[in-house]
Amino acid sequence: MSADASDAVTICDERDPRPVLDRKILHEGYVFDLVSDRVDLGEAGEVTREYIDHPGAVAIIALNEHDEVLLVRQYRHPVRAFLWEPPAGLLDIAGEPAHIGAARELFEEADLHADTWNVLTDYFTTPGGNNEALRVFLARNVHEVPVAERHVREAEEMGMPSRWVPLDECVTLVLGGHIHNPSAVVGILAAAAARALNWSTLRPVDADWPYRRTQPAKEQRL
Repeated sequence: MSADASDAVTICDERDPRPVLDRKILHEGYVFDLVSDRVDLGEAGEVTREYIDHPGAVAIIALNEHDEVLLVRQYRHPVRAFLWEPPAGLLDIAGEPAHIGAARELFEEADLHADTWNVLTDYFTTPGGNNEALRVFLARNVHEVPVAERHVREAEEMGMPSRWVPLDECVTLVLGGHIHNPSAVVGILAAAAARALNWSTLRPVDADWPYRRTQPAKEQRL
């Protein structure tokens, strides 16, 4: 059944926070906290919601001249698995522009610089359980960092392998259930869709991002 024209609505997420009547920090962590908010929903009454208070993050779909995407393989302990994913990292420096953080992560995790940057897409990783907002950038015209200037990786990033994988093959891997990292899934499919539209959907590197966290990141508050 088709809807009447009078029922038409603009499909766009709308930032419209409900009043928080009370907040408790249930657990204070190194990077993020577990909080409990008592929220006024108006006619729907009051509810209590527990969620992870997260500083936000960026991910980078690096695309080379052969239409290949760079993926890195990293151990993710909560899911007990090694995941193939794009370079990514927390926005844990207060006031830092997101694209500067993205360039740093590309340098640190992939030994790459990029001359061309665009915003590919934005998303919430788990809006029912945390407030992490993540911006995915598209980085093109990439070139390697000289060996002597490369970042020394440690912990889960130490010895982290990387592979250049054709974008079309990446799409097949996502749809086949072989890649599970959310930024990989979202970023790969968004890149394929944007390419099909001749990159006309790309936004400027400093495009407005109203959902980015505005309060200082966790490390800055300690």
